[in-house]
Amino acid sequence: MDHFLFIIIIGLLGGMAIGLQGPFSSIMGQRLGILESVFIVHAGGAVAALIPLLLLGASNLGGWHTLPWYVLLSGVLGMVVVASMAYMIPHIGAAPAVVLIVAGQLFMGSLLDHFGLFGLALKPLDVQRMVGLCTVAVGVWLTVTA
Repeated sequence: MDHFLFIIIIGLLGGMAIGLQGPFSSIMGQRLGILESVFIVHAGGAVAALIPLLLLGASNLGGWHTLPWYVLLSGVLGMVVVASMAYMIPHIGAAPAVVLIVAGQLFMGSLLDHFGLFGLALKPLDVQRMVGLCTVAVGVWLTVTA
């Protein structure tokens, strides 16, 4: 399989996972509470990650202390994603919530690329990317206010 096609498939699968995770965490959030939902999602993810680590061996896990401190915030950021989806979906629906999440990802990704933060390749915002981001903003507006 072409490597680029594989990347597209993985991206689409990841997007579909986010599309399902939002409504699932929203159901939990409505029935149990948002913090409880966040806990269950992350506990389930920890168990799901632990199984292959145990089966395949976690040869690099011991090096966690060599990581920059800020990358350890990724778990907290994951909590923000789950909590925001659990909160948004009952209020605005699944599609607008996912659109907002994806738009936030695109805007943050553009800033990270523009400044080359965290060792990313420098990719300055040019007119074409700005037009794309403005188009996304219009799409968000149309989706959320519909």
